[in-house]
Amino acid sequence: MRELEVLRAGLGDLSVGSFSSLLELTPLTEVSGLYALVIGLIALQWLLRTAREARLGYLPRVAWWAVPGLALLLLTPTLDVPALFGLGAAALLLAEYWPLPYRRVSARPSPAWPLVSVLIGAALAFGILQNQRPEPVAFVAALCALLAGMAGLLGVVLYPAKGAAAKTRPSLNFQTRWHRTVTPEWPDLSVTLSEQGAHLKNISKRPVRLAGWSPAGINAWYRVRGPDGEVLSELRAGQEALLPVGERDSGVRVWYGPDKAQEAHLFRADWTPLGRADGRVLN
Repeated sequence: MRELEVLRAGLGDLSVGSFSSLLELTPLTEVSGLYALVIGLIALQWLLRTAREARLGYLPRVAWWAVPGLALLLLTPTLDVPALFGLGAAALLLAEYWPLPYRRVSARPSPAWPLVSVLIGAALAFGILQNQRPEPVAFVAALCALLAGMAGLLGVVLYPAKGAAAKTRPSLNFQTRWHRTVTPEWPDLSVTLSEQGAHLKNISKRPVRLAGWSPAGINAWYRVRGPDGEVLSELRAGQEALLPVGERDSGVRVWYGPDKAQEAHLFRADWTPLGRADGRVLN
């Protein structure tokens, strides 16, 4: 056990030391090896997340805030401005935990701008390192261009080849209500009630296509909308929609379809209406 601990400490010192030696060749002399290692791991995690989303046909939207967030973290010790660390951390949290940090695209993106970004970043970094008095801010900008270009190239290379076929897949509509439906053994959706209405949430690990919904016991048909009132044709994993039910409604019926299934699914949820809560009898 003692030999194992010594080996781990030696590997840790080796990795941090190698980062420190590499940093001596850059203008970021104020950045320690351990600090640079942590930032490098964050950048690697973001690239892996971008690659995973690209395989599903999603590209960064709000997730692009990770690039300036990492830049601010690098500039914090270089410029000796502690406030930049808070701004950088806030940008990283925004890129990771925003409700929809990635957007679905219907076609493979063009590789033009990612290649240009990588070439500009590489040329800028090479020119800065050749200068006798390199500028740290310009070097960080070059690293950001390289990082953004690499993320863009991942979206181009890993975009699913069946994306065009998925685009032509028949969408769910009003006719879905009258067709045969499937009630899954384990629901993909859940409902919670509030003063605003019924909050419909996708609790599965896959996106679902939405057809429409109706209050229980009523012959109606409504499109599913988000909290901002925008019509939703798809509900991603963890995403919520708002169903404007009243205090007399006793449940909802939602027609939907999993991302890779053609048949329609029916989600049922029932509860005791608030208008009749005083007369409820528990058995």
